[in-house]
Amino acid sequence: MGTMTTAPAQDQERGSLLDTLLGNPLVGLAPWIVYSLVEGEGRLELSAAVALGIALVLLVLNKLRGGSPKLLEFSDVVFFATLAIVVAVSSDGTHAWLERWSGEVVNIALVVIAAGSIAVRNPFTLAYAKEDAPREIWDNPAFLRTNYVITWAWAIAFAIGAASGFYGDLVLDNSNNIWTGWIVQTLPLIVAAQFTLWYPRRVEALGDISRGEQATVPSVSEFLVQVTPWITAIGVIVLVTDAGPGWLGVAFIIVGGVLTGRFKSASSRAQASAAAPAASA
Repeated sequence: MGTMTTAPAQDQERGSLLDTLLGNPLVGLAPWIVYSLVEGEGRLELSAAVALGIALVLLVLNKLRGGSPKLLEFSDVVFFATLAIVVAVSSDGTHAWLERWSGEVVNIALVVIAAGSIAVRNPFTLAYAKEDAPREIWDNPAFLRTNYVITWAWAIAFAIGAASGFYGDLVLDNSNNIWTGWIVQTLPLIVAAQFTLWYPRRVEALGDISRGEQATVPSVSEFLVQVTPWITAIGVIVLVTDAGPGWLGVAFIIVGGVLTGRFKSASSRAQASAAAPAASA
């Protein structure tokens, strides 16, 4: 009897975890992230194949669980399948060109996907948001506007990454530059990811308050306190990799620590201030 009741519960828990993962746009970006980590000199075929494999797995898993079709997942498969084919049949010259510029091509493709989804009035985050939202609010202006804003945040992050990569390869002639190849490209993605988690909660809370309901609005400090620790991380990277003078690394560490402390205090004060009226009521 115990086994019969426990197994379905475990299956439901696993299903819930899978739904949570596949319902997150960050997972839809996994093929692109893995590609960026794997790609490098002599690894073009491997990075394209690995990214395509991950894209196919995500698409199949979403289909098996009965999830809705997602523009990003289809774009993942189409782009990396095309890239894998081109890499397999390309001439030596084209292959060398792709080895140098594929990172920028990937970033531009992401900008096109994000901005294109906005242009056709179907921001790519919308399909993910609908899985966590009741159907009756799918056409709600605030719900739609939230996804436009979040998709724009990702489009800007991708554009910064593309510009940084181009500067490193075209101007500095150094695709391995830690600043243009990693730091400047990664930080906007971290900001966009944190914004994706924070902004919908803020919009929802403000909507509740406008309807006369009690809600705690996530403060801007609550968002920033998730971002500023990465400034400290940049300082550590600078010191470890000699990507700049030692004083610069130390400065990043200090600034990141001070800002994180200030925003954490401000966030705590905002939460305490919001909780006080509720307690008195």
